[in-house]
Amino acid sequence: MTADNNIYDLIVVGGGVNGTGIAMDAAGRGLKTILCEMNDLASATSSNSSKLIHGGLRYLEHYEFKLVRQALAERESLLRNAPHIMWPMRFRLPHQSHLRPAWMIRTGLFLYDHLAKRELLKGSKSIRFAPDGPMVSDITKGFEYSDGWVDDARLVVLTAKAAEEKGAQIKTRTKCVKAERTDKLWHVTLADTQTGEKKTYQCRALINASGPWVSRLFSDTMTITAPKQIRMVKGSHIVVPKIHDEPEAYILQNADNRIIFVIPYEDDFSLIGTTDVDYEGDPKKAVISPEETEYLVGIVNDHFKHKLTPDDVVWSYSGVRPLMDDEFGDAQKASRDYTFEVDGGKKEAPLISVFGGKITTYRKLAEAATDRICDFFPNAGPGWTKHAALPGGDFTDQPTLLAEFKVEYPWLPESLARRYVRTYGTRTRTLLKDCQSMKDMGHHFGANLYASEVSYLMKHEWAQEAEDVVWRRTKLGLRLKDDDLAGLQNYMDKIRAAA
Repeated sequence: MTADNNIYDLIVVGGGVNGTGIAMDAAGRGLKTILCEMNDLASATSSNSSKLIHGGLRYLEHYEFKLVRQALAERESLLRNAPHIMWPMRFRLPHQSHLRPAWMIRTGLFLYDHLAKRELLKGSKSIRFAPDGPMVSDITKGFEYSDGWVDDARLVVLTAKAAEEKGAQIKTRTKCVKAERTDKLWHVTLADTQTGEKKTYQCRALINASGPWVSRLFSDTMTITAPKQIRMVKGSHIVVPKIHDEPEAYILQNADNRIIFVIPYEDDFSLIGTTDVDYEGDPKKAVISPEETEYLVGIVNDHFKHKLTPDDVVWSYSGVRPLMDDEFGDAQKASRDYTFEVDGGKKEAPLISVFGGKITTYRKLAEAATDRICDFFPNAGPGWTKHAALPGGDFTDQPTLLAEFKVEYPWLPESLARRYVRTYGTRTRTLLKDCQSMKDMGHHFGANLYASEVSYLMKHEWAQEAEDVVWRRTKLGLRLKDDDLAGLQNYMDKIRAAA
């Protein structure tokens, strides 16, 4: 959008779902864009969610109808745009009359079914639990409704990939250490966190989409007072060997008015969460507490015949959600909505800061933020992302693509082909382009992770460390052993050294 090739239109600080979403949208409108992330993509909040694309049934109790309506509409769009990493899921809500009356739940589900247009997902219904089912015997009836599942970290990576393919530069492990405004331009100093090398870039607009660090970025890099403070709320999850064999997820009510999800996870596990705990300190250092583990285990044991102990936990994770700070109320009641703050304008280079948000509405947030940015770039193109498939998502459904792969790669084990469909979609063909047999896949690190996949992730998806591969690009960390991880890290170190 600018005649000066040394000046960028936009620098986005933050490689989570909001930052990558803005970079993707802006680059697609013709804005010359850089995105910087001080760690790996999706290394904080955006990879530590409940992995759901959902309207937020419980938000109806807080009268957040606009947020729910918007999220429900986005749910349909996202399911179409990324059928490899998102898919529909049915949720069962056991009814306990002393917590919420049936009429209230029916009313909420009616609104959930009708607040926005619904084409891909089935509506809600009442159900009865079979005596031989997974629920404890005194829970006999409930409700069932639809929402969506998402691989949150891959959503971020693929959004960044789409941004790159539209012309954006994606700089991971690159920290914004200084930002100074001089009339119509920002001078932004970025530091490589591995080498320490610094470089200053000029841009016409700066976007602060740094999530839990959004307020801190002002004091750390600029001589500007943060216009808002965010409320940091820690949400923790545990993963245990699966506690039932049904494909449905469960949403459990609790006496403290919170709800807990129990979600089928990576075929052999159950994902349980989340908590809501106010948090102070470095968001990167957030970990689950013993009290949170006991809390989650206790709620599950109140509902399921299969009893858990903390020793059953095979993995846990905690994310710090940057919520709108209303300065009062419980953490669970803090709004999941978002807002923008604009500093500067006609006479000086603008700064747009993103506060709040939730993963389901990330595309809409990015579109709204980019619309606001484009007030300063009148020659920018129109919004375009609503119907844009994410990389690898240009296919109809997973069974059809899996059938195609069986024909194209008859030597590929079905379990591995299925994982590739759910991870890379049609980009699996790029991953396998030089492979004619399993021998061509290279070294096997364990858990069906081969050198060809690792090389693909390093070349195409910014993976640099073993953790990037086994927790954010895949979830194979659940299955790999320490020795496997050491071998993987050595392999990646050698590739990087040779590059």
